[in-house]
Amino acid sequence: MAAPPKPTRIGLAGLAVMGQNLALNIAEKGFPISVYNRSTSKVDETVVRAKKEGDLPLYGFHDPESFVKSIQKPRVIIMLVKAGSPVDQTIKTLSVYMEKGDCIIDGGNEWYENTERREKAMAELGLLYLGMGVSGGEEGARNGPSLMPGGSFEAFKFIEDILLKVAAQVPDSGPCVTYIGKGGSGNFVKMVHNGIEYGDMQLIAEAYDVLKSVGKLSNDELHSVFTEWNKGELLSFLVEITADIFGIKDDKGEGYLVDKVLDKTGMKGTGKWTVQQAADLSVAAPTIASSLDARFLSGLKDERVEAAKVFKTGGFGDILTDQVVDKKQLIDDVRKALYASKICSYAQGMNLIRAKSIEKGWDLKLGELARIWKGGCIIRAVFLDRIKKAYDRNPDLANLLVDPEFAKEIIERQSAWRRVVSLAINSGISTPGMSSSLAYFDTYRRGRLPANLVQAQRDYFGAHTYERVDVEGSFHTEWFKIARQLKN
Repeated sequence: MAAPPKPTRIGLAGLAVMGQNLALNIAEKGFPISVYNRSTSKVDETVVRAKKEGDLPLYGFHDPESFVKSIQKPRVIIMLVKAGSPVDQTIKTLSVYMEKGDCIIDGGNEWYENTERREKAMAELGLLYLGMGVSGGEEGARNGPSLMPGGSFEAFKFIEDILLKVAAQVPDSGPCVTYIGKGGSGNFVKMVHNGIEYGDMQLIAEAYDVLKSVGKLSNDELHSVFTEWNKGELLSFLVEITADIFGIKDDKGEGYLVDKVLDKTGMKGTGKWTVQQAADLSVAAPTIASSLDARFLSGLKDERVEAAKVFKTGGFGDILTDQVVDKKQLIDDVRKALYASKICSYAQGMNLIRAKSIEKGWDLKLGELARIWKGGCIIRAVFLDRIKKAYDRNPDLANLLVDPEFAKEIIERQSAWRRVVSLAINSGISTPGMSSSLAYFDTYRRGRLPANLVQAQRDYFGAHTYERVDVEGSFHTEWFKIARQLKN
């Protein structure tokens, strides 16, 4: 391996797809970089790519000691390895050769408390530590991701110049990176970003299902519809790639590839963590939760095939009734339903981040998070600019739904939203994301809910007490005794 002419500016360990692409991005921006991987073939592969992609200043190392020692002091090393024990193992391997004041950055999808534990352990060795969310997939990592660093501010300052150049650049709002906050805040924000992503993908899948199953749109028509949607309020990476998917023919047979893809969705865990955190913090996140449930149910492919046979004998086809629909009207209604549901999904994600920020004292800026998600990341969308402006107008906004602009947009779209959900229900098409988003909106906008009955039941069987609407204080009623007397 060719040694660098002088110490490199930064190191990167872990050369799977994301690691390779991020290393090449850093090198391309003019920062000489040392790279290392446990299996040396990945090191060689990356060096070859660097040569091929413009003779980039990237230097490969087969052993951890020479890798660490090739980096200028104070050393900064980014790790991109699988979350959990591989991170601890990599830290152990590298930290032996590191010195006080050096810095380790974990760029994986790590559980935020692991980052906080490691930051404390590293501090005892005199090392600085950052947990940095990286979003954008392989394409983003290579050409400009959204970066969410949290932890040691001193460590962030060491590499701020690199991150500002490597991150996605959005013309009107700058590089898609900011110092998120203390502790595991960077990982937490990335986790919720992924939860929102789950919701977005599910809502788009439901829009597809209604248009295809009820509206009988062909893949060609779906390609045109999503391409058109990507020119307006729904302009986003996920809508763009959805349009692309509908245009790709099968290379192994007749028809379109999307129709040959097995209907089982995989997952890595960040969506599950998001829903668990929402439950722990008593934050309602039904759109994100329903997208997770949809993935669980998609995994039961064999059971669903058997269930379809059982219910077919009872007169249940794939869809219940063939309804005559006005295609143009349906496409417009589904667009509006998708947008309104999306507002609810982002509102839930932002509320979860705010609740955690309050609990941990992170002082996270929601508008700034919306800004750095505008480019590079999987949920990048023109819509995020509106979210940023909503929080700029009112940093203490209780919920995106009550921002005057978003409230107006929901009011304008709610009839279409209800039509789509009703049509889906009557057709036997499940739209858990859209339905739960609508239920979230309808619950949030009502000044009085049937929760009074639930609290009365709790007091009846468990003496949990209740408050009254007309008198201050806590009350308990002997419901059982009174009910028995009334029966006698």
